[in-house]
Amino acid sequence: MMNPVIGLDVAKGESQVQAFLDKKQPYKKSFKVAHTLEGLSNLLDFIREVEDISGGRPPIVLESTGHYHTPIVQYFEVRGYLLIIVNPLLSYRAKSSSLRKVKTDIIDAYHLCELYYKEDLEPYKQRGIQLLNLRNLTRHENITGMFVQTKLQFQAVLDQVFPEYNGVFGALYSDVSLLTLQAFPTSEEVLEASKETIANKIKEFCKSRSQQWANSQAEKLMAAAAQNPFQKTLYHSLSLSLNMYINMLLEYKKHLSVALK
Repeated sequence: MMNPVIGLDVAKGESQVQAFLDKKQPYKKSFKVAHTLEGLSNLLDFIREVEDISGGRPPIVLESTGHYHTPIVQYFEVRGYLLIIVNPLLSYRAKSSSLRKVKTDIIDAYHLCELYYKEDLEPYKQRGIQLLNLRNLTRHENITGMFVQTKLQFQAVLDQVFPEYNGVFGALYSDVSLLTLQAFPTSEEVLEASKETIANKIKEFCKSRSQQWANSQAEKLMAAAAQNPFQKTLYHSLSLSLNMYINMLLEYKKHLSVALK
C-alpha cells in the first residue's frame, strides 16, 4: 500500500493543493480551492480520488496560519481525516535547506508534502470546540473584565428601574435571579401577576429548589415591588437596556463556566 499525503498552502479564503501518492510521487498538477462549501467539497472529491488510487487515506499537511486554516480543519476533522498542522518555523527551516528558493504557493504546497516524508510530524491535537470558542472570545478582550464591566452597567440601570430587587435573591447574579428579573423587570409587571404565576416561573428557572422556596421568593419579590420607588418605568430605553445586560451577563457566565470545566 502506498503512503499518500495532501499538502495545502493556506491563504485567506483559499488554499493551493498538492497531492503525493508516495514519497517522490507527486500526483497531478497543483490547483487552488476556495474555502467555501463547494470548494471544500471539490477538495474532498479529489482526496477520495487519491485514496482510491493509493489504497490509503492521506493525512492533510498545512502550516499554522492564524485563523485562515480553521474552515479546513473543521470540515475535514469531522470527516475523520488526520490533520497535521506544521509550525511555520519548521517549514521555513526545511525550505531554507532545500534548493527551492523561490516563494510560490505551488512550491509551498509541494514542499509541505516533501516535508511530511522527511520529518516526524505530529498530528493536530483537537483542543475541543468549547476551548476554541473561549479562546476566540478572549483573544482581544479579557472576558472576566468584560463580565465585571457589564455587572457595573447592569447595576446602574437596575438602580433606575427596580433598586429594591437587590435583596430578593441571595445572589443577584445567579441564573434564577437574572431570569426572574428578565421575566418581571418592573414593579408594575410583578404586581399585575399573581403570587402563583411568579412562584411557578421561579420554580421553572430553578428546578433543584422546592416549591415552598419558590413561593417564599415570590413573596419577597412582591414585597420588593410594593416598596420600589419607581412604580412605573418612565423610560422604555431603560427596560431595553436592562434586558440587554441580563442577556450579556447570562452569556458571559456560560462561557466562564465552560472555561472552568
